[in-house]
Amino acid sequence: MKELVEKIARALVDDPDSVIVEEAQGSHTCVMKLKVSKDDVGKIIGKKGTNANAIRTILDAAGGKENRRYVLEILE
Repeated sequence: MKELVEKIARALVDDPDSVIVEEAQGSHTCVMKLKVSKDDVGKIIGKKGTNANAIRTILDAAGGKENRRYVLEILE
């Protein structure tokens, strides 16, 4: 799942080398911490949060198959 979030984020930003995804796993929850450069935070979030919501929807769909909950945190 980490690789998927990283690939999506790299496609959206101007500086793909600055994209870092960290994964913190619990028993039923996994927190995906997405770090991007300060200039690219707006591109990841998108207008009215559309990009961030789309990534979260993908994580929700994948989590349903695995019986896990994925949480996306966007950091700069």
